[in-house]
Amino acid sequence: MSEPQDRRAAVTGIGVVAPNGISTDTFWKATHEGLSVLDRVTRDGCERLPLKVAGEVRAFDAADTIEERFLVQTDRFTHYAMAAADFALTDARLGQADTDQSPYSIGVVTAAGSGGGEFGQRELQRLWGKGSRFVGPYQSIAWFYAASTGQVSIRRGFKGPCSVVASDEAGGLDALAHAARAVRRGTDAIVAGSTEAPLAPYSVVCQLGYEELSRESEPGRAYRPFTKDACGFVPAEGGAMLVVEAAGAARARGADIRAFVAGHAATFTGASRWAESRAGLAQAIRQALAEAQCAPEEVDVVFADALGVPAADRAEALAIADALGAHGTRVPVTAPKTGTGRGYCAAPVLDTAAAVLAMEHGLIPPTPNVHDVCHDLDLVTGRARVAEPRTALVLSRGLMGSNSALVLRHPSAR
Repeated sequence: MSEPQDRRAAVTGIGVVAPNGISTDTFWKATHEGLSVLDRVTRDGCERLPLKVAGEVRAFDAADTIEERFLVQTDRFTHYAMAAADFALTDARLGQADTDQSPYSIGVVTAAGSGGGEFGQRELQRLWGKGSRFVGPYQSIAWFYAASTGQVSIRRGFKGPCSVVASDEAGGLDALAHAARAVRRGTDAIVAGSTEAPLAPYSVVCQLGYEELSRESEPGRAYRPFTKDACGFVPAEGGAMLVVEAAGAARARGADIRAFVAGHAATFTGASRWAESRAGLAQAIRQALAEAQCAPEEVDVVFADALGVPAADRAEALAIADALGAHGTRVPVTAPKTGTGRGYCAAPVLDTAAAVLAMEHGLIPPTPNVHDVCHDLDLVTGRARVAEPRTALVLSRGLMGSNSALVLRHPSAR
């Protein structure tokens, strides 16, 4: 049953803080040009750790956009979220006057995997090095994975439905789907997305238990999914926030609708059981397409999960073919995250932002550092491909076994 046109979930704003750009424009320019910004890890305390390559956000000064009273309460991952939320709200032209008139009609949904590791490590070092009197009161909240939702809503005065999604890396897509459902049920707008900051020493040590983490020291070889030399993924920080708004509310205030969140589905197949993720991901794709009332052949581009583990890459390629049939080997597939790193929950939100921009600009961005594809996929490599995508499929899987698929439609699509 189709939903009322005025309650369709529309993307009206995009805000990005990523390793390849501290704005949506710079992010898109680097993304469609296929630039890789992967480099050696430079965070203090990480020099001797086995992780050698990552996607760092190196041109971001939180004090430029965030008030001091919020900075002292929060970790780097929340700084990214607050800045990205500001960018998204500005992009959507959703200003303070709109908020003041209806604060209960705007909410916040985020997902996070690593939480505030840098803040937590600093406070624990003070505890054990100097004593409990030197530990600040914000230790109790800054590390928490819900901190970004709380701080964005408090800072902006949003009193609508707020929540946090905890569903592994796929939580980034699940957060956008949760926002879309809230909009369809009556909320005017939701600020949704994910940002991560997993490159503090404590956080990196926690990640070393992942067999899928790349230990390669050469940036150009560290993250090459769908190739015979795939050796895992490299982590990244940053992320994106989107304004998801009821189409009727957006049109009433003269906002531009950039895309519709048309369908979503999620499944679970278990931690690191990559062969089984084939069936789970394929099922998520089928259900997302069904919700979007979209035929497989209508999909114009797939933004792949692209883990960089041979078994996982094979499962994803087969899942795309299983769900899309013959079209699955012909549809353009891309993974721009190979140029920035895989930012856990933030990775699929950045892919979603790139998918919206790809539909707007008529360009499918390439997959940096990947050339010798060894799977039956039409993977876009080298240079951006000129096209007119009207339907984009974004995929995500988590190391703990979550699978998620999101369907986006261009405003001109039926």
